[in-house]
Amino acid sequence: MKISSWNVNSVRARIENIKSYLLKYKPEILMMQEIKTEDVNFPYDDFASMDYECHVFGQKSYNGVAIISKNKLSNIRTDLIKDKLKQSRIISAEIEYKKKKIQLINIYTPNGNPVDTEKYEYKKDWINQLIKQLKSLSKKNSNIILAGDFNIIPSAEDVYNPKSFEDDALFRLEIRKKYREMLNLGLNDVYRHFYEDKEGYTFWDYMRGAWQKNNGMRIDHFLVSNSLIDSVKEININKDPRGREKPSDHTPVEITLA
Repeated sequence: MKISSWNVNSVRARIENIKSYLLKYKPEILMMQEIKTEDVNFPYDDFASMDYECHVFGQKSYNGVAIISKNKLSNIRTDLIKDKLKQSRIISAEIEYKKKKIQLINIYTPNGNPVDTEKYEYKKDWINQLIKQLKSLSKKNSNIILAGDFNIIPSAEDVYNPKSFEDDALFRLEIRKKYREMLNLGLNDVYRHFYEDKEGYTFWDYMRGAWQKNNGMRIDHFLVSNSLIDSVKEININKDPRGREKPSDHTPVEITLA
């Protein structure tokens, strides 16, 4: 089973690119972030025509997350985090796979910049709530797949110029420590599980020729619980959609379960 995660940067603006990706690479599940649309305007019909069921937690013009799946999902939740700004940033679902009940959690973590503003405090509070929920959820179900746009650069190997990001909300030491805190709950950074020090950028800014120069960063992640990590056959950062017409500034990350 192939599960993909992709910050699409507007599902409606990117719909042809998304459909091309689904047709070519055929993930059973796609977790999308930054869909930038209210539920009522989500392109359900486009995905239904490709046999995907849709679960959406949208918001007008900003944020928003969705899970589309060829397999039946249950226990859909959008209330795991009490978001003080009422932003749509998390959706979860359960799936039965090979006699295991897996909890899928799709997140779009706040950016947090500039760091000397309320935006940074909001990011820290949001991540703290996520960690608290992960602790609680893992006691009920040890099979967790957490994916999405974390807006966290875990280490210097994950950004083209670490020096210039030292005081950025994506790379600040206390934010990286919170990422480590998640891993310490019994989760594995799947990309680093397979590739100890290989470059794995998932985002390239639209500005300053970042894509052409490969000035990227790894901020989109799959964290998988210890109980599932041996079931993960591979992880792939699929750069094809980033090089197409009207691309998102992120590209899909894919895992395949045995």
